[in-house]
Amino acid sequence: MNETTRTYDVIVIGAGPVGENVAERARAAGLSTVIVERELLGGECSFWACDPSKALLRPVVTRADARRVPGLNPAVAGPLDVEAVLAHRDKMSSYWKDEDQVDWLNSVSVDLIRGHGRLTGPKQVAVQTPEGDNIALTARHAVAVSTGTRAALPPIPGLDTVRPWTSREATSADKVPGRLAVVGGGVVAVEMATAWQALGSQVTMLVLEDGLLQRMEPFAGELVTDGLREAGVDIRFNTTVTSLARAGGEHGEVRITLSDGGPLAADEILLATGRAPQTRDVGLETVGLTPGDWLTVDDTFRVTGVDGGWLYAVGDVNRRALMTHQGKYQARIAGAVIGTRAKEEPIDDAPWGAHVATADHAAVPQVVFTTPEVASVGLTSREAEQSERRIEVVDYDLARVAGAHQYGEDYRGRARMLIDTDRNTVVGVTFAGPGVGELVHSATIAVAGEVPLDRLWHAVPAFPTLGEVWLRLLETYRG
Repeated sequence: MNETTRTYDVIVIGAGPVGENVAERARAAGLSTVIVERELLGGECSFWACDPSKALLRPVVTRADARRVPGLNPAVAGPLDVEAVLAHRDKMSSYWKDEDQVDWLNSVSVDLIRGHGRLTGPKQVAVQTPEGDNIALTARHAVAVSTGTRAALPPIPGLDTVRPWTSREATSADKVPGRLAVVGGGVVAVEMATAWQALGSQVTMLVLEDGLLQRMEPFAGELVTDGLREAGVDIRFNTTVTSLARAGGEHGEVRITLSDGGPLAADEILLATGRAPQTRDVGLETVGLTPGDWLTVDDTFRVTGVDGGWLYAVGDVNRRALMTHQGKYQARIAGAVIGTRAKEEPIDDAPWGAHVATADHAAVPQVVFTTPEVASVGLTSREAEQSERRIEVVDYDLARVAGAHQYGEDYRGRARMLIDTDRNTVVGVTFAGPGVGELVHSATIAVAGEVPLDRLWHAVPAFPTLGEVWLRLLETYRG
């Protein structure tokens, strides 16, 4: 076993998209940077989340859209080509190989160490490599923890005997289960239920709450519920799993006991019941933090409660906004902050300044790739009620927009805009309906830019597009 010691300006633990971006921005600021990763460079998003899940869902959503278009319905009436869909998924996941990601990292002059990195004290990281070597790293300026999250599994009796799917198995499985039980009602649950039902599974959703997508506007969950049920998904609300068992050996069926005492059998069970931080084994205890906890940060991503201001936490691990695009936004800011502090230059920490993540509080965009899609940014009406702002809610039936008629027959959808009446700006938007995912950035610009409604009135939408809903929302508000 070999032992070596190295010193860098910046050490990044975790090489998902967030860690990659922190490292690249720190290097662009002129700082020597190393990134440590124990799995695949590119992380969860590239191999077990964003890329493979959307590759599975794209054919599903496209076929659903095509079925609404006169002249196309007969051509897409048959089942999906499962083999082709899974092959496309594999390609989009780079066949679970990270050579391209390594080439990119080399191109930006960031060093890579493969292995398990753990903090051992202030600005100190120890890495154990797969070969058994130990590398002691010292940071001159900063260590950034970007280790992301893992699936949070509920304490169900018998869970350890059934080998449940998590999001990783749901996005990488190479065979369609005949019957799939999905526990949960959030984004992962509805997206994977959409994908696997379309690929041939009989999907049963077991949802603790009384609706889907509980963190979004109620109408979004209602429309997604209708779409899933029309596709053949069995959705059971207010339902808890009380025990699990796998009968007949390793490949036997999963036997599920429900809170009402009823049984349910499935070939596989997906637990989409939330996320937990990947901090159990990164050495937090050596710097006065608790292993397994989320890492609380300020708006420049310094971890609070650690002396010296050298430790940063970026991406899902800080629990601010658990989405890849938002984590990459945080990374761009954190990398700039680390570079600026290393040069002992002033930090621009005013709201919407170059060195603070204001959007984490005010303008987080999200798209749920179901049929129909859901897209949102900013506040929901529930969140607005809990704030002290004076808010007016404006709703519009998306089916009344000319672009919806062009999009497909029997279009169903809804739009909601929240207006801060004191400031005369948009603070939240939610769209639900086919094709609305591409509307979210216009909403994000309106919210993040705090565009006055009087000016937004002059942003003329092209006809006939779904984007014309902006005009209709403003007309509705103006009366």
